[in-house]
Amino acid sequence: MAQRTWAIVAGIAVASTLLAAGAVQREHALLAGPFADVVRAREAHAGVRPGDPGANRALAQAYLDVEQPGFAVALLRDTPADRDPEEILTRHLFGRALIDQGRAEDALAVEEGVVAACAPLAEGGEAAPGCDATLLASALRRVDILRELAALGVTDVRAHPEASFIAYRNATREVRATVQ
Repeated sequence: MAQRTWAIVAGIAVASTLLAAGAVQREHALLAGPFADVVRAREAHAGVRPGDPGANRALAQAYLDVEQPGFAVALLRDTPADRDPEEILTRHLFGRALIDQGRAEDALAVEEGVVAACAPLAEGGEAAPGCDATLLASALRRVDILRELAALGVTDVRAHPEASFIAYRNATREVRATVQ
């Protein structure tokens, strides 16, 4: 009888220890590190300014900085163009988020749209609001790289770093000539 009582007491002790240990576990933060506070601040800012495209772009950039492109894609995908006076900047950031998410073909289509909207700048014409020479140059460079990736059959740059590097090198090669 003493042995049975001892087994019951030991069983209760083990069960209570496991229960106590399980009760003190805390949730792990989805975002940790030095940028977590930046993300939280930008989430709070976007929360008090719902539908503000500038706040959404800032939050999406923070998500990209902490390597969470899925959050950025979801946020930017649903941004209404009619309330975004600088929609072209949102599209360009959306292209980057797609690249980071491993969707190079989709990113190429988005970036080609950015180039088309900003191309009149190169000819001295009127371009979409938000377009400037820096944005056009960035979009052109990104389109060149994405076309090289497509030529090599790469859709996810993170899954194929060597091929991505080759595509980047091929797209960014420059030739300089001097005239004497």
